[in-house]
Amino acid sequence: MLDDVDLHIVAALQANARTTNAELARELDMAASAVLERVRKLEARGVITAYEARVAPKSVGAMLTAFIFVRAEERPFTGETGKALAAVPQVQEVHNLAGEDCYLVKLRVRDTDELTRVLRERFSAIPSITSTRTTIVLETVKETGRLHLPTSARLASAGAGS
Repeated sequence: MLDDVDLHIVAALQANARTTNAELARELDMAASAVLERVRKLEARGVITAYEARVAPKSVGAMLTAFIFVRAEERPFTGETGKALAAVPQVQEVHNLAGEDCYLVKLRVRDTDELTRVLRERFSAIPSITSTRTTIVLETVKETGRLHLPTSARLASAGAGS
């Protein structure tokens, strides 16, 4: 369980991973060393898993987003196909599914020509894949990696929200 202080730290770092311990300490009325200790504990517990810069896809030529439903024949729960899909550089997400399809893959590429190449050269090289179904994104209305966090009394009073 996360207490109010942990929730405040996580919410602040989700909003801006470059928030300093000194800034968090001021917001929480704590010593910066105590905030640093909290952050390190959150990292050690696996609550905070990474810090990364979000790059605008179009700025690096990744103009097309596609979701691909993948069916595969593999030994149950081995995840071999998922690992092979995750190794494709253009793939951003791989989700193992319940239902008719085995995986849902999100990838970003320059255009339909690159999408075709990735499907032909990379996906078809994975022997367990039996079929794919591709959906091309026309417009992204919302995309975030942030999780909705429970609002605590301390968060509400600090005006941080969730």
